[in-house]
Amino acid sequence: MPSPVRADLVRSPVLLIGAGTGEATCGILYLAGYLRRNGIEAFVRLYDADETEAEVKRSLEGLLAHVKPRLVGISLKWFHHVARARLLAKTVRKLAPKVEIVLGGNTASYFWKELVAWDCVDFVALGDGEVPLLALARGDEAPPNVVTRATEHKAPLGYVQSPSSDDVYYSHFDELFLSKLDLHSFSGWVAPGKGCGENCVYCGGTRGIQQATFGRAKPFLRTEESVQKDHRELAPRTWQMRYDFAGSSGAFLERAWGGVDLSKHSTTYFMWGVPPRDLVDTLAKTFGRVFMVLDIGCFSQTQRNELKRRGLLKPCPSDRELMDIIEDSRRYPNLELEISGIAGLPYATAQTLQEERRLLEHVLSLGCTIGYQRLEAQPGALVTEHPGRFEMVSEATTFTQFLDYFGRRDLSGDGTVPMLRFQDPALEQAVRETTEALETLARDHAAAKGHVELEGDTRLLNTSAATLQFEVGDWLGHYRVPARFAKEPVTVVRSVIGTGLSCAPTLNPRKFSDPLLEQGESAAALLSVLGAFTRPTTVGKAIGALEAQGQLDGDSAFEVIEHLTAGRFLQPA
Repeated sequence: MPSPVRADLVRSPVLLIGAGTGEATCGILYLAGYLRRNGIEAFVRLYDADETEAEVKRSLEGLLAHVKPRLVGISLKWFHHVARARLLAKTVRKLAPKVEIVLGGNTASYFWKELVAWDCVDFVALGDGEVPLLALARGDEAPPNVVTRATEHKAPLGYVQSPSSDDVYYSHFDELFLSKLDLHSFSGWVAPGKGCGENCVYCGGTRGIQQATFGRAKPFLRTEESVQKDHRELAPRTWQMRYDFAGSSGAFLERAWGGVDLSKHSTTYFMWGVPPRDLVDTLAKTFGRVFMVLDIGCFSQTQRNELKRRGLLKPCPSDRELMDIIEDSRRYPNLELEISGIAGLPYATAQTLQEERRLLEHVLSLGCTIGYQRLEAQPGALVTEHPGRFEMVSEATTFTQFLDYFGRRDLSGDGTVPMLRFQDPALEQAVRETTEALETLARDHAAAKGHVELEGDTRLLNTSAATLQFEVGDWLGHYRVPARFAKEPVTVVRSVIGTGLSCAPTLNPRKFSDPLLEQGESAAALLSVLGAFTRPTTVGKAIGALEAQGQLDGDSAFEVIEHLTAGRFLQPA
């Protein structure tokens, strides 16, 4: 047990936020639970929708006034968010000069020397954050794995998680969220294990980088007991569970679920290699809906094999094995399969580009979804650090280049990223043309797959997976909503694919508006149309009823029906 500390040195409460927009990484939830179990009051702002500097300032001003933290932790896991992390840190420093600021996460650990030099950052926590963050919050004199501007060189990693780290699990979900929106935005990530044992040429999270930044010599599975605690905490509060390839076998997960009923949940499972049949079978039998994403490296078998031969790619299925996996997945009516690969990897040729096109088109013809994008530059990745070895050039390699690139971008950091290009202009042009054509093909296929042709006699049903009622202050967070509007009702609707609508029909947008809400007449229209399809009803009959009740005219009603059908709130009956 940690030794007692002086109360005046304790940095509590602690506020944890993500560096990017949208949902922050699940790491801050593990950290917040760990802090609370050790006597530190911790809160998270999990979902961030701020798109301008003015919105960032307004949100942080409300958060800081509401929580009154003594320590703010910013999770900088993804390198896309390095410029936004600086904006958040600078804004916190300006609004609350006495609040101390710590950065953590994969990118923070990799670029710690550059980040700790910022005058808006007090600390950088290296590697796994639980023990370092607790030591900081307790005011310990020498917190492990924590660097400051006074640090001359990287301190040894004194805390490294391993299979024996059984005090890392989700807890206190009823206390640490600052809004119901945060809780319901959580995508249900569970980390059955940590680390990666591969050294793929394009990845910034390889075995070597894990060793250097986290001190983690090899990946490991967490104890079954700790993963069981995750599921017990999440199952009553989330609609899905998400896992990655570290989840191991179906037998491990069955034990980790510990008898929790997940039959009404969805799951998304990310994996590579040839998935064990018992794992796929277990997922399909346990969850109501399964979305499995299989990473095959790239869509050219020749290129895939060459990269594997050189030790630059993780194990991936052959084309024949891939066809067997797709065929086997057809046994499960509740399973949807996405095949994912990267375009523009090293050793591309005219032959491999033709192979990419043939395989991708064939996979689409078999009804799978495709994940396909051009090779991006990731800090620490071999091809990013040494592009010349592969006859390539990188649009960013150094910290300054990444910072400048994203500093010129919009605040989200979720659009374009620095890319790797081939030195040979003819090859680069061929790769670009092939990538653009196949991205369009995959995008059009995905759009057509979910498209419903609406006619007057099309019968639809409101298939919303959940409809919940809140007060808008509870939903958005009381730090975000003026007190005089906090009691207004909001109806939150979620579709079967997770799309959400937050409808506040009584909240006049001229008096208070929020981009996360549908308000006034538009909100009323959405709820009216959903109500018209509580039983299987034709489009024509529903429109007639809405017109007769004076709720919507025919054209407006049809437009709303199209919108709700595209979001899978309404589906063919």
